[in-house]
Amino acid sequence: MDDLAPGDLKTILHSKRANLYYLQYCRVLVKGGRVSYVTDEGRESKYWNIPIANTTSMLLGTGTSITQAAMRELAKAGVLVGFCGGGGTPLFAANEVDVDVAWLSPQSEYRPTAYLQQWVSFWFDDTLRLAAAKAFQTQRLQQISTLWADDRGLRQAGFKCDLKTLQDALARNGDDIEHADNTTELLTLEARLTKTLFKLAVEATDYGEFTRAKRGSGLDPANRFLDHGNYLAYGLAATCCWVLGLPHGLAVLHGKTRRGGLVFDVADLIKDAVILPQAFISAVNGDEEQAFRQACIERLAQVEALDGMIETVQNVADDLARRAASA
Repeated sequence: MDDLAPGDLKTILHSKRANLYYLQYCRVLVKGGRVSYVTDEGRESKYWNIPIANTTSMLLGTGTSITQAAMRELAKAGVLVGFCGGGGTPLFAANEVDVDVAWLSPQSEYRPTAYLQQWVSFWFDDTLRLAAAKAFQTQRLQQISTLWADDRGLRQAGFKCDLKTLQDALARNGDDIEHADNTTELLTLEARLTKTLFKLAVEATDYGEFTRAKRGSGLDPANRFLDHGNYLAYGLAATCCWVLGLPHGLAVLHGKTRRGGLVFDVADLIKDAVILPQAFISAVNGDEEQAFRQACIERLAQVEALDGMIETVQNVADDLARRAASA
């Protein structure tokens, strides 16, 4: 650590970093020049180092504290920090606010400006902004199709989805997206497809009775895991937006109903494709929160979720900026 300059901590691209942390009942501090978290077990304190140069974002849950020195080192490494309740939801803080989410973004005036300039070149045009929203939703469908239909890991976990019903639903949704006239219609289509995916996931895992509900202490395991896992996706989406220099308020779909909606737009690329099936698999297996969270983190890394988010946002920005320039 002593041989590294602060700038060296950013040499690993965010899209190539391996770690997304959720910590609870611990203290985050700097010990021996390294960022660590410490837990108290009886009269002993145990320390674990955090590889900050290889970390994208960190959620601090119930019973956590963090020192100023640790925040300084995390900011140098470009790690986003979010404060949250138990189980990863809801999130609290005071900077970039996304409904209950508030990410403490590393302070940097040297992030790229090219994508922000491309984004604002089309963002004020209603037609082009709708086209961007359609592009995100279309990519969402492609991710679901690929990861639900062709993934061996899901099948090995006992997730046996009716592929014909899935593909038919995705095809219908894709056609409807193309013909949607406004974002309200797109949001309706998004919600309708998610309901269909819930039904397919229930059948694929023999889960039984299920109704989607949020943020309640008496929720069934699948609902709790969906809430928990979605916030992991929001963490990656917030990282994607920060890396590309895009303010969370420049949403293309969720912006009219949620401040900071761009994080929700980007998270949609992976939520239903990765988090949704894993929530039902873990619920049926009787997993604890920690086991579910670890499964999600491993899966998100396996499918290179952050890579896909960044690539999609870059492509949308480039395509719509060219269309705006030629209009």
